[in-house]
Amino acid sequence: MSRGNPCIGGHNTEHTKSTMEVPKTYKDSLVVYVNGKKICDSDVDPDMTLLSYLRTKLRLTGSKYSCGEGGCGACTVMLSNYDDQQKKILHYAINACYTPICALHGMAVTTVEGIGSTRTKLHPVQERIGKAHGLQCGFCTPGMVMSMYTLLRNNPQPNTADIEESLVGNLCRCTGYRPIIEGFKTFTESGCCGNPSACLQPGDEYNDMVSGLFTPSDFAPYDPTQEIIFPSELQLNDKYRSGVVQFSSSTTTWIRPTTLKDLLRLKFEIPDAVIVVGNAEVGFDPTVRKLQPKILLSASRVAELLQIDVSDDAITFGSSVSMARMCEVLKKRVEDLPSCNGQTYAELLNMLHQVGDCQLRNVSGIGSHILSASPLSDLTPLLMASRTTLIVASLKGGSRPLSLNSSFFVNYRKTCLTKEEVLVSITIPAGLKNEYFAGYKVKKQVHRRDKEVSMVNAGFRALLEGKTNILKEASLIFGGIGPTVVIANSVSEKMCGRKWDEALLKDVQHMLGTELQLSPQGGMVEYRRSLLRSFFFKFYLKVLNEHCERMSDSSLSDSDRPVLLDVEKLPSKSTQLYQEVPTGQPQSDPVGRPIILESACQLATGEAVYCDDVPPEPGELHMALVFSTRPHAKIISVDKSAALSLEGVRCYVDATDVPGKNTWPAENPLDEDSETFASDKVIHVGQPIGGILAETQDLARKAAKLVKVLYEDMDYVLSIEDAIKRNSFFQHVRHLEGGDVAAELEICDHVLEEEVYVGAQSHYYMETQSCIARPQERDEILIIAASQNLHDLQMSVAETLNLPANKITAKIRRLGGGFGGKLEPAKHMARMCAVAAKKCAKPVRLSLGRDEDMQFVGTRHAVLAKYKVGWSVDGKLKALQLELLLNGGCTEGPSSWIADKMVAHSCNTYKVPVYDIKARICKTNISSCGSMRGVGTPKSVAVMEMIMDAMARKSGIKPEKIREINLYKEGDVDNVNQELLDIQNLRRCWDECLQRSDYYQRRLYIDNFNNKSRWKKKGLAVVPLKRCIGFEVPFLNQAAALVHIYLDGSVLISHGGIEMGQGLYTKTVQIASRVFRIPAERIHINETSSDKVPNSTPTAASSGTDLYGNAVRIACEILMERMEPIIYENPKGSWEDWVGTAFMRRISLSASGFFKYPDIIGFDWNNLKGSKGQYYFSYGAACCEVEVDCLTGDHQLKRTDIVMDVGDSLNPALDIGQIEGGFMQGYGLYTLEELRYSKEGKLLTKGPGMYRIPQIGDIPSQFNVTLLKGAPNKVGLYSSKGVGEPPLHLAFAAHLAIKDAVSSARADAGLDGQFRLDSPATPERIRLACPDEFSNKLNNRTVLDCEFFIRP
Repeated sequence: MSRGNPCIGGHNTEHTKSTMEVPKTYKDSLVVYVNGKKICDSDVDPDMTLLSYLRTKLRLTGSKYSCGEGGCGACTVMLSNYDDQQKKILHYAINACYTPICALHGMAVTTVEGIGSTRTKLHPVQERIGKAHGLQCGFCTPGMVMSMYTLLRNNPQPNTADIEESLVGNLCRCTGYRPIIEGFKTFTESGCCGNPSACLQPGDEYNDMVSGLFTPSDFAPYDPTQEIIFPSELQLNDKYRSGVVQFSSSTTTWIRPTTLKDLLRLKFEIPDAVIVVGNAEVGFDPTVRKLQPKILLSASRVAELLQIDVSDDAITFGSSVSMARMCEVLKKRVEDLPSCNGQTYAELLNMLHQVGDCQLRNVSGIGSHILSASPLSDLTPLLMASRTTLIVASLKGGSRPLSLNSSFFVNYRKTCLTKEEVLVSITIPAGLKNEYFAGYKVKKQVHRRDKEVSMVNAGFRALLEGKTNILKEASLIFGGIGPTVVIANSVSEKMCGRKWDEALLKDVQHMLGTELQLSPQGGMVEYRRSLLRSFFFKFYLKVLNEHCERMSDSSLSDSDRPVLLDVEKLPSKSTQLYQEVPTGQPQSDPVGRPIILESACQLATGEAVYCDDVPPEPGELHMALVFSTRPHAKIISVDKSAALSLEGVRCYVDATDVPGKNTWPAENPLDEDSETFASDKVIHVGQPIGGILAETQDLARKAAKLVKVLYEDMDYVLSIEDAIKRNSFFQHVRHLEGGDVAAELEICDHVLEEEVYVGAQSHYYMETQSCIARPQERDEILIIAASQNLHDLQMSVAETLNLPANKITAKIRRLGGGFGGKLEPAKHMARMCAVAAKKCAKPVRLSLGRDEDMQFVGTRHAVLAKYKVGWSVDGKLKALQLELLLNGGCTEGPSSWIADKMVAHSCNTYKVPVYDIKARICKTNISSCGSMRGVGTPKSVAVMEMIMDAMARKSGIKPEKIREINLYKEGDVDNVNQELLDIQNLRRCWDECLQRSDYYQRRLYIDNFNNKSRWKKKGLAVVPLKRCIGFEVPFLNQAAALVHIYLDGSVLISHGGIEMGQGLYTKTVQIASRVFRIPAERIHINETSSDKVPNSTPTAASSGTDLYGNAVRIACEILMERMEPIIYENPKGSWEDWVGTAFMRRISLSASGFFKYPDIIGFDWNNLKGSKGQYYFSYGAACCEVEVDCLTGDHQLKRTDIVMDVGDSLNPALDIGQIEGGFMQGYGLYTLEELRYSKEGKLLTKGPGMYRIPQIGDIPSQFNVTLLKGAPNKVGLYSSKGVGEPPLHLAFAAHLAIKDAVSSARADAGLDGQFRLDSPATPERIRLACPDEFSNKLNNRTVLDCEFFIRP
């Protein structure tokens, strides 16, 4: 939906420089209750958001900054106020990041800190999300908690659908959402028993496996009578809800009237003032707040604008009525009216539920949405089709009615209202007999910000005459095809008087293609044009079906009926199966048990501290970066005078201020160097040129935008295709050969030559890049940084400052997600921050906004693969020629290592006798691409699975059979000559996945469904996986830990690993508990710091537990060995006795443990047979079922079954969480997440408004995970295996299931056999791959247009 300008006054256009007079400097005192405490602020800043106020003024840091645009829910809090219209207290979940603090005058706010804490008592919501394992990195958890808490305040016994709806606005990148839902389902009337056996399908078997990850009976009961009481002062005293209040600063004045008369007067006196209700757009400004003075008029308390009048034939809503309140009224009206009269309201209600999320709908007024004049509004086309009328008013002109029609929107973001006019109300008529009404949009698309968006939506109305099929009136209205919402008047006029039949359909489809001109703005013109026809075809079928039912006719074919129902997600259910711990294992031994995260309670209460939560030191300055706006250019000059002239701005820092090393040479002298600050040229948009230091973050960001850089542009390359044309490559090439491919291909029964593309992916961790640098005495610097590799960061800062490493201390307690994105970028952040701190001799804080983060940080590599494959008539692979072309970005960085890894894993689980595999890295002018979960292999595995699928389609062999035929077997080595010691686990995973998923029976059902359904298709696919664990670089395979035992028997652990939600800290505590034979509660783990454990290796490559867990184990075993004689002497003594005796005997109770993998790990590409590239392999298999709407490209993941080999799990809850979270991140990679750049190199898909990661509604309706039983890892820590990265690859089954569904649609259109479906399988790609009478008029091309943007 369009976020919408919340203005309900006439001046609702694009921001222009204001000429208005700022009123007198009179200021009221803000009164707001926060967590039951009254706050009176006589000096409130109207520019300040609630989130900023909570975090900086009140130091309540549980609410998190993540996206800054209300799209992720990390900042969710509960707003409570007394509603004079309904005469009751209302509770809302809202996003604090765009809510102005001044808008909350006379209201109460509850944050995660206010409902429970570890110091007092956890609220049941906090307890259940923690104990149900519904958190990993925990950064999103406070927002999740507050969304659920607010739901319970309004509905103490919700159902599962209510829970999932309430969490739609809350994103999580770690968990895969399933455990969050399971934990919160315990609040439902039926509750969640915590035992997934209740969710098993008939025929499923446990085979003596355990199914419960938590025990609901352990939870404290929820008692709604014990909640925080709304302050009586706010309810009984209406002084906060009446009269005009004003809050002012040097740049902004906020005025809140409470009567329409006052509002009209103010709008007359200050016509350029902006009227706000929800502030969802004025508050959302991902670039910069405007510096010129502005006046905001809050209409959220104007009584006349909050009125609702319901009559038999219409509903009138005041323009400030929220969308959430509108939903309540429409729902009640739909229940009361006959279906023919309530259809308009039902369709509006359905679309309202698709507009934004609960947080947005709770505050956004319906009038704001209309007057946003957004061409992308989801609601406006429906309102226009419904014959909605408006009342507008001004002080001098009085009130006047307007029709919401084509004359209302005069241009992009402009309406026909004058500056002095205010929208008072909207009236929506009830439906008429024989009137049909519907709205349509694509659910899986997100690109919703103004000028870079392109999605089409539609509202249709048809009125037929009596019991005939003669069309009397028609309205066809579209959004997303031009600068305004478009009414197809000429088409509608030509429709009237005609029969509603196929002849009409054919003519309308033709007219929609010829008479409506789509704006090229936003691209995807072919797809958008197909949607015009597809949407109308759906409406045609809807009218035909419903009208025929009323006429007792049945002319709608059975194959058309399924598409009348939306592709929907049912309430989720799931199973999780794992192996029980061995009989006789002591209850106190936590290894192998589903133990919750060691910081679960702190994460759930908001007490857990992340980098940007660290309290500021006195004198701390904020840094904002000056980024390049050119992809490749010389820097001619930098003018920072305007920025430095602002009061509170301290200085500017750039390359000239770097005391040591600013340039980081590339490995190959012919490749591009990296720089801390760009010195004489820039090589990508978003490259840091310098930074502004100021007293506040907002001021620093404003000032940074005033720095003017003069460039001399140079030639640049953005995409793989451009790099090929210009021969722009880095020097590194990895080439792997085995046999004579050309000769073998000559004798193959089948040969296929093709190319496929697998797109890039953003890390989109919830916590953006952040760093704090604090100068200490004697030239020391303390760095607190969100980094996965503190050692490299420490050394990098030392070289930049020209200091020895012992002067630099780097530390962090936890990360809000990493996924590889906090390796190289975190080092860069720390260098810039440290230079600034050194120059100013002050503490400096640098935190990036989401848009900045996504442009600055490199992504997962996009890959173009060109292959030629040969196989026998029975499906046996014979030869493979494969070239992998990676978009490496502007510097080589880790791309060479990633290319090597892709080559090593290019065959996945399949034996390829003869091969020629090459990887090259394209040099382009986008941010340098780097490591991301899976490190290259998700791309090579996807390519190989595309090849296997293509082989199956061309040869007519079933896809699962051609995979089985070519799986590795015992005794095989892979394509880089690595021994596959436990390869039998691969076939076990495969067979068990087929059995547990009931694959063959479901295959029959899906084929039968597809045969009977033309426009909605189901797809099914299963894929296997082989993935290495560990670093291929020898020196990285080492780790250290430090363990102390104190005299009271408590234990403290420190190690070099980073906790980022994967449970490393928890697992190392479990390990220490086993060695010491003491309860885990006696063991505490400290933050990771370079002054405790030096020279740490990166926490990456799924190796954290293998490395740091073993280091902890060794340290603990050293201590136990020291105490063994004492235990032998006093076997009945307590742990405390033994510790005390050791101390008295002067035995050290501190030990460091050092672990290195016993074998030489590391590829020698010149001697593959003599080298070992991993600790071991992990195996798995996944089966996915999808449902696809062939007319729109939408799809829904219906069911997923995963069987994963993790050895003997150290912690089944954490491992299953990693599997589910990894799978959903892979699902985003392969089906949803698409990066797009402008032709000038600017990343267009930034933030949740333009970049779609999986949401709670995307998870499979049925999500089953099984840990392979009886598969101990002989070389693993306590027989376990790493699990962080492998599950992500299994999500490619979803892509192949989509392709399976599309193939059925193509078969119906007469197109059989192999076809290309690139990744991600976005709605655009899906729709264009389904040719039909509506899309093949677009000359049947399935290649996506790139006229407006570039795919890397």
